[in-house]
Amino acid sequence: MKEELTIDQITYRINGCAMKVHNTLGNGFQEVIYQRCLAIELERAGLDFVREKEHAIFYENINVGTRRADFVVEDKVIVELKALINLEDVHLAQAKNYVVAYDFAIGLLINFGAVSLQFKKVFNKKYKTAGSETTGLRDNQDHYRDQNPENSGNPVNPDSDN
Repeated sequence: MKEELTIDQITYRINGCAMKVHNTLGNGFQEVIYQRCLAIELERAGLDFVREKEHAIFYENINVGTRRADFVVEDKVIVELKALINLEDVHLAQAKNYVVAYDFAIGLLINFGAVSLQFKKVFNKKYKTAGSETTGLRDNQDHYRDQNPENSGNPVNPDSDN
């Protein structure tokens, strides 16, 4: 029987897998290449995942289309990949929308396109952060956290000029 991993353990392993991919390939490839390589590393790390998991999007109880998250890992964490020189607020908003649409507590936005690998944790406001593994942000803040080693733990507010 497989051990039940905490969200922190899952995100730690995902980040480690992404770092291995980025350290091996560097930046400059298309997103799909990083996605394929990350799938190899997630499998090697023993994580259960689904690639390109489709999810219906509803507007006032009417199905208006579908979206696909790059990865759903351990049925607990949404992972959205980018291969961009710079992440912008729209990418954080997209990742947050996935977390909310899939009804998960947390997601990761990982950018392979920058010289240094970029991680951002995205939190679903529906889930309480106080007293859980995702502590560190107040409930009234936008729920993003930069996971770059240089900026570890600093909240990122997409509505600010930072």
